[in-house]
Amino acid sequence: MKKILYTLCILLPMVGIAQTNLNGLVLEATETNAEIPIAGANVYWLNTTVGAVTDFDGAFSIPYQPDYKKLIISYVGYKTDTLTVQSANPIKHRLQPTSALDEVVLSARKQATAKSYLQSQNIMVVSSEELLKAACCNLSESFETNPSIDVNFADAVSGTRQIKMLGLTSPYILIATENVPAVRGAAQAYGLSFIPGTWVESIQITKGAGSVTNGFESIAGQINAELVKPTTDLPVFVNVYAGSNERLELNTHLNTQVSSKWDTGLYVHGSTQNKKHDSNGDSFMDMPTYNQVNIMNRWQYTNPEKGFVGFVNLKYLNDDKQMGQIDFNPKTDRGTTNAWGSEIDTRRYEIATKLGYVNPEIPYKTIGVQTAFSRHEQDSYFGLNTYDIAQNSLYVNAIYNTLIGDTRHKVKTGLSYTYDHYDEFVNTQDYERTETSVGGFFEYTYDNLSSLNVSAGIRVDQHNLFGFFITPRLHARYTPWHKSAFRASVGRGKRSANIFTENQQIFATSRTINIANASGDIYGLDPEIAWNYGLSYLQGFTVFGRQGDFTLDYYRTDFENQIVVDYENPRTVNFSNLQGSSFANSFQAEVNYNVLPLLDVRLAYKYYDVQTDYQTGTLEKPLTAKHRFFANAGYQTRPSDKGALWKFDATYNWLSKQRFSSTQNNPVAFQLPTYTPTVGTVNMQVTKVFSPKFEVYLGGENVTNVKQNNPILAANDPFGPNFDSTFVYGPIFGSMYYAGLRFKVN
Repeated sequence: MKKILYTLCILLPMVGIAQTNLNGLVLEATETNAEIPIAGANVYWLNTTVGAVTDFDGAFSIPYQPDYKKLIISYVGYKTDTLTVQSANPIKHRLQPTSALDEVVLSARKQATAKSYLQSQNIMVVSSEELLKAACCNLSESFETNPSIDVNFADAVSGTRQIKMLGLTSPYILIATENVPAVRGAAQAYGLSFIPGTWVESIQITKGAGSVTNGFESIAGQINAELVKPTTDLPVFVNVYAGSNERLELNTHLNTQVSSKWDTGLYVHGSTQNKKHDSNGDSFMDMPTYNQVNIMNRWQYTNPEKGFVGFVNLKYLNDDKQMGQIDFNPKTDRGTTNAWGSEIDTRRYEIATKLGYVNPEIPYKTIGVQTAFSRHEQDSYFGLNTYDIAQNSLYVNAIYNTLIGDTRHKVKTGLSYTYDHYDEFVNTQDYERTETSVGGFFEYTYDNLSSLNVSAGIRVDQHNLFGFFITPRLHARYTPWHKSAFRASVGRGKRSANIFTENQQIFATSRTINIANASGDIYGLDPEIAWNYGLSYLQGFTVFGRQGDFTLDYYRTDFENQIVVDYENPRTVNFSNLQGSSFANSFQAEVNYNVLPLLDVRLAYKYYDVQTDYQTGTLEKPLTAKHRFFANAGYQTRPSDKGALWKFDATYNWLSKQRFSSTQNNPVAFQLPTYTPTVGTVNMQVTKVFSPKFEVYLGGENVTNVKQNNPILAANDPFGPNFDSTFVYGPIFGSMYYAGLRFKVN
């Protein structure tokens, strides 16, 4: 299986990863010849400053020149080796442990979250090991231990988790699976919950404007989820989960080799929660009841002799939710005022392909083609409001990688095409539109790993509604001294605001929806346009013999145009083009430190200043805390001879007060204060690994049982003029405990 992984580290660049001349794998030497990758090993050319670090799979890629002859490979706890390299042919090397004793002192461990000192973009890689620190049942729940992403609930009835980056909500983040845009359009509100956590191999989080190769929509950043692959995933994997709220989940992976070139995997996810909970006694369920079935069949083609690698993904999803008052019965109460209730039924079909080619004679020249088609259908109602949406979407992207002169000068260029057809029904109004765009992009990278990286990209697009426009992006990294990285970035983004699907919480209110009269082509509104500027400093350090790093980030987003969602009149929600200014300032300071050989601590502080010009003046963005503090501690025991060990993890999140949108025009009984209270929550998990094949985990979310009082305004009169479920700033259900097991067959 690792042989195929070795091949993939050569071929995968043609589907979106930059290719360099010399690729390889670093593995641990074992008596059984088991191929165990070593992540974080240093690989560099003798008497140069040109180097690389192996990734989570032990793979590396390093510039090669004919005068480079001696390659050094080193890692703490292993013997340092010097290899003689005569050509750019891929290599696979095993490092010998420095001790053959039965008892080994573990002095370094694979990082669950890694930051690069060499890339021009500010990218953090979150491995599956980090994802296992929480229950991580789906992608929306995968960021609880990551300080760069904020997670909160969108409203008090749907249970939808909304993420933010740099103070901006998920529509301003390009969310992709394997560099194919995935959570967008009709899937924006609930799409994160449609990607099971066990399907995710790793997550790459990019702050600021991303690469032009991924399109023009990214503004605040990009989240890319790499999915597990049939050749590297386990033949059999089973994960069972049960929560104290009576939530049950089952994930099963089955992978097999069909032939010497074809492998396939069947991934099945099923989840259900059919118990109605009302812990605060307001007659509304604290969370929806639901049933979800999610199936993916993945095929992988590998032909290293011919230089080809390819993937075909087939997906099917059926997700049914019911929410609202405890006594609501959809068979008798839908469309009446007997009780307030809601149902959201979603079906989604996807087929995606990737095909890459590496020229066997000239390995730095690669071609990759990505295609993805999806059909998304949502039928839903919220009380007396009806909202249905269907979207057909097609995405095609072709990328060509090459060098100019030597490995310091890299070029990516290609073409892309997108097609989106929307059909929306909002109460009695039918909204239908088609968007198409054809674009080309060019990205040049100067890559001197020892000190400087600069990546300059530009793309041009012709859009049937936006017309012709240009998207520039620039990233730079400078390393003045050891284990340091200064980064700067600037870029422009443009996107369509799908005002209804991105703000579905408005249907769980009694507000009237108003769209300002305008001449735009999308709901009468114009596209959103913003510039993002960023500065970042990363520094590694050693204190008392222990490794650590700290990061300082500052990013600013300035909107040329934004669709302003104005809740300041409690009777209406108004959508309009920006009249004035809108910006988001984000500052983050983060420290990671290995306090003890088996104890890691992460601390972070974030400051947000997000302001928009509303009809009533310049105001802070509602329900956005200015100050946030994050702390995470992870500890594990030393593994026994059989591989058994304990893992402990705890996370604390604190949010300062947040501004409520105005309620002063409400009757006194339904008025809220200007600001919310502060909120602090604690999540914990304990995992017992009995063997490489079996482990059990127990955990708790919000173990201090923090609850928001009266999260629904006028809950006793849901069909009256004051009903509103959007004033959510903290947990509603209280403490939730869970248990689960993971079973693996190697």
